Amino acid sequence: MEAAQQIRDAVAAVSLLRQEGLADPPLRDAVGEVKRLQSRRFAGTYADLLGGGPYAAASRFFLEELYSDKDYALRDEQFARIAGAIEKFFPRPVAQTAVDLALLHALTEDLDHALAKAWLAQLEEVQAPQRYVVAWRAVQRRADRERQLDVVMDIGQQMARLTRTPGLRLMLKMMRGPAAAAGLGSLQHFLESGFDTFAAMARRPRGAEQFLETVRGREQALIAALFDDELVACGTALAQTLGQAR
Repeated sequence: MEAAQQIRDAVAAVSLLRQEGLADPPLRDAVGEVKRLQSRRFAGTYADLLGGGPYAAASRFFLEELYSDKDYALRDEQFARIAGAIEKFFPRPVAQTAVDLALLHALTEDLDHALAKAWLAQLEEVQAPQRYVVAWRAVQRRADRERQLDVVMDIGQQMARLTRTPGLRLMLKMMRGPAAAAGLGSLQHFLESGFDTFAAMARRPRGAEQFLETVRGREQALIAALFDDELVACGTALAQTLGQAR
């Protein structure tokens, strides 16, 4: 399937979920709670990296662009409107990154909505960390969680490879005007921010690779704990992580 159609299909799937939330305010609010908790969880899991050092910028990029609770409706609208232009304006590796970003967004939204429904099925008196763990286990879908992490890693690896493409940074800079005129401003920002973040890490031997290995290791450990650890212990550990969020 061509890149443009993959992007359109992913955006359409997200749009349907968003419409479901608009028609069901409690579900919409639960989705927001789940997203905020997950964003705080990421901030807590990587508090050491976000606090400074060679991976602070990369951690911030992941938090704001891949694990954020912000509304991506504007980016979705841009993607759907100009999906065909992405293949024309950007080199093929960049277009693939756009496809993976759209697919990741669709999968994440699907999982978040499933979590939100399981969240609503519980008593409101249950504390958020334990409520989240119970909802996670009610949803299951371990393979999708692992696939979600794989796509995040793929996007990071693609960013790292793009920094080694001769002349690409200059090309991105020259594309600002045309990209903005074509409605690609949000994607342009993502690409430039990601390029600069990974280029800075690339100045250190295996810098990008070590960062991605760290993320994969911590996220795999989290997925395993949320599925397999004793419920109370898992909820307590999650509460401690949330408390470390910056």
